[in-house]
Amino acid sequence: MSENIERFKTLILGSGPAGYTAAIYAARADLKPVVYTGMEPGGQLTTTTEVENFPGYPEGIDGPTMMVQLQQQAERFGTDVRIGMATAVEFSDEPGGIHKVTIDDSKVVEAETVIISTGASAKYLGLPSEQRLRGGGVSACAVCDGFFYKGQDVAIVGGGDTAAEEASYLAKICKSVTMLVRKDHMRASKAMQNRVMNISNIDIRFNTEIDEVLGDQVVEGLRMVNNQTGEKEEIAITGLFIAIGHKPNTDIFKGQLDMDETGYILTPGKSTKTNKPGVFASGDVQDKDYRQAVTAAGTGCMAALDAERYLAEVESPEEVEEA
Repeated sequence: MSENIERFKTLILGSGPAGYTAAIYAARADLKPVVYTGMEPGGQLTTTTEVENFPGYPEGIDGPTMMVQLQQQAERFGTDVRIGMATAVEFSDEPGGIHKVTIDDSKVVEAETVIISTGASAKYLGLPSEQRLRGGGVSACAVCDGFFYKGQDVAIVGGGDTAAEEASYLAKICKSVTMLVRKDHMRASKAMQNRVMNISNIDIRFNTEIDEVLGDQVVEGLRMVNNQTGEKEEIAITGLFIAIGHKPNTDIFKGQLDMDETGYILTPGKSTKTNKPGVFASGDVQDKDYRQAVTAAGTGCMAALDAERYLAEVESPEEVEEA
């Protein structure tokens, strides 16, 4: 049965900017990469209508088109892109060992190196009106999409450092920012709290949650509810930003890879190496600070280079030492 198991030199899990950039570099290095796209081919950018901050696109580009082009570029150099999701892994502890990955709970493949680029998923509130208007004014990334609401009235949900930071960013370009904090206090650091409280066009509403996002095709307003009094209020906005955190897609790697308390894979220093030899992590699975397409692409490049050097070392350690 083992004779029928496919074995790859480099297996890439995930098909966002990190995964496809890793594939481009790995393919050019003749590592013959195989990419399994995951549950969301193209990653989070496929839900972004316009990307204007990725270098090389002076007129901007819509997210899905950009990801199709990245896939085509990877395939041009020989990357084998396959639909499927990793559902279980068995990583070797030995340098030069073979890693086993189960795809879609049924097929087992083997790889000399694995690059994990499974990304992270933004947390949403789960309201039907919120989900319906994702891409129509509801966003989980103020840095990505805030520019489209320049001079307009917007709202942001969250009380942590990320929410405070994004509220500060939005306040610089938007007419007004209404900040909804579920509790009677913010979780953000004192420095971040002081910052937002001293910005004149940020209106902080404590003990406040969203009752409904208003609008048919695009966001037109927000109905808020005070969770202490039950009082409801409607405001007119054109953009709603959800800043309640992200969840890295790393559940299947728990117990095998070192992670922080929230599930981000730990990679030491300027490296994409994990605690398992031959296993590398790039993009949002190991980056909770920047979470941008361009930084994900950069770490995808790094992961492919790290994989190439690792393979050279395990295949010809003497030559690597001499070099």
